[in-house]
Amino acid sequence: MNSLISNKRMLFCLLSFLPALAMMCLIFSFSAQTGEESGSLSSKISHMAVNVGNQVLHLELTESEIESYAGYLEHPIRKLAHMTEYFILTLLVLFPLFVCGLRGRALILTALIFCVCFAATDEFHQSFVAGRGPSVKDVGIDSIGVCAASLLYWVTTFFHRKHHTFAD
Repeated sequence: MNSLISNKRMLFCLLSFLPALAMMCLIFSFSAQTGEESGSLSSKISHMAVNVGNQVLHLELTESEIESYAGYLEHPIRKLAHMTEYFILTLLVLFPLFVCGLRGRALILTALIFCVCFAATDEFHQSFVAGRGPSVKDVGIDSIGVCAASLLYWVTTFFHRKHHTFAD
């Protein structure tokens, strides 16, 4: 019976990594886009953001103003996307590590190191993609997302422990 529970726990542990692996594949696919494809996607998203803002805020912007604002927002939106991807990846890595038994500092450090290393290897991967190249700056931006997710986890668990300590 103990062996059956142990096997189920191991299976659950292994399966809990699937969302993180899916996110890693998504990030990898974005990095595999050529510079032109990546720029086109960023441009479309920037234009959508400006158009939504224009409609919601009733700004009545002209086409040239929309174009101008979209161009201005494109770079910050790209960098925010980097942070968001790695924020989500870190949360998805924390979960299976927790399920598999890691706790406390070891959990946070393992997820943090893993995700920053993945960011570095992803940037290296971009050196083989047309119109793209590796960027230490982008690894730093990705790391901001990793640190933000790690901090969110730490704060959440800190208050959770504090709440349960007072409740008992």
